Amino acid sequence: MPDYKPYKVMFSAGEASGDRHAAHMFSEMKELQPDIQGIGMGGEKMKRAGIDVRYDSSQIAVIGVVEVVRHYAEIRRALKLMQALLANERPELLVCVDYKEFNFKLATYAKRIGIKVLFYVGPQVWAWRPGRVKQYGRVIDMMAVIFPFETAYYEAEKVPVRYVGHPSVDKVHPRYGRDEDFDRFGLDAAKPVVGLLPGSRSGEIRRMLPVMLKAAESIAGRVPGAQFILPQAGSIADEMLNGYLQTSPLKITVIKDQPYDVMQCCDAIMTTSGTASLEIALLEVPMVIAYKLSPLTYWLGRWLVKTPFIGLPNIVAGKGIVKELIQHEASAGNLADEMGKILTDADYAGRMRENLQSVKARLGLGGGSKNMAMLALEMLAASKN
Repeated sequence: MPDYKPYKVMFSAGEASGDRHAAHMFSEMKELQPDIQGIGMGGEKMKRAGIDVRYDSSQIAVIGVVEVVRHYAEIRRALKLMQALLANERPELLVCVDYKEFNFKLATYAKRIGIKVLFYVGPQVWAWRPGRVKQYGRVIDMMAVIFPFETAYYEAEKVPVRYVGHPSVDKVHPRYGRDEDFDRFGLDAAKPVVGLLPGSRSGEIRRMLPVMLKAAESIAGRVPGAQFILPQAGSIADEMLNGYLQTSPLKITVIKDQPYDVMQCCDAIMTTSGTASLEIALLEVPMVIAYKLSPLTYWLGRWLVKTPFIGLPNIVAGKGIVKELIQHEASAGNLADEMGKILTDADYAGRMRENLQSVKARLGLGGGSKNMAMLALEMLAASKN
């Protein structure tokens, strides 16, 4: 009888959200199969979950054409390292988590050397380049999507697909009660609280935090007693954040590693687009979504993107329930105007909360990370047969 050998799974996560999703998925896998081994590319959350991280993805967590070109050499080095890891370690399964272009190349290589590929968080084919469905179908064994409407795009091209649920539904839960958080963070419950979420990438901080800080100054002049709080992403260094905060005359309370507790304390939040906007929606906090890209990336995006929205709450709702301020519209004045409206117009804020409740309902009951773990183990078991 041959010796028993535990499964080895390789994860590839290039951004903070992917690091978090992979970590939760692997934790669920270990609950179901304690001796499973995980290796790959990611960040601190994956390390804490027990994955042997061989490359720190914070070095390549960039977005936009210009930013990718600027970091091209390091991204290429990371890809070569991951390809070598696949060839040398021979895991039974590669789990590619988001980070689409990089992971498409890695999946292509894995397929070529006979390693099964599970892609987690499918590319947004409903927004741009729908022809990518066929391309991904040629290099993966299973696409795991996080929105229920996405499956139709893959089924139409006979690409194996599974709707697993959005991982944020399970994870967006504050650790403490709202009143307790006000005490812990030194906030006055009788005064409005404004959240600043400038993003989890250094490029986002450079583009959006100065604008948000200027908007906060204007809000402070319009809304007496307004308090400001910022949940610091683990991928952002203290030195970088402090360099911007020191230029502001306002007191900005910075809280590390407790984003959902911070969010629940807020009466209104200005946020970049992405997963954070959906997490805010799940907590039913009124918001404005603002985003800036390099001019070239923005121009290409306008040409390629087919959806009328970029904010996930609006995409899930199928209509504009949250104001989006993109590129030149993402000014301090426009941000302050929208935040002021949320903070002073109770009917306006109330309607937004009702719409955010509908987004939460559309995302279902959760179980995304556990569903992903079960899907991966199902694929591993099939590979043994």
